[in-house]
Amino acid sequence: MNNDQKDIKSDEQNLKPKVEFLFKKKNYLWMIIGLVVIATGFILMSGGASSDPNVFNEEIFSWRRIRLAPAIVILGFGIEVYAILLNPDK
Repeated sequence: MNNDQKDIKSDEQNLKPKVEFLFKKKNYLWMIIGLVVIATGFILMSGGASSDPNVFNEEIFSWRRIRLAPAIVILGFGIEVYAILLNPDK
């Protein structure tokens, strides 16, 4: 084999595309944590319904549903943004 044939073979090997994921394991771990935090916020937000439709239940305006749960959901979305912007190689 001469030098030209070796160069052609090495060029062919270099042309094969590498299959890489956009995110690494650390990114996906933070994404899962963010999804769990968001789900927790929505679970805390649920409830407060009245068993009788003619009676209004004041529990729907509880501190947990009005303040805590939305703050936890926003925190979860913040974790998701962090997970997307995270550079796992550093």
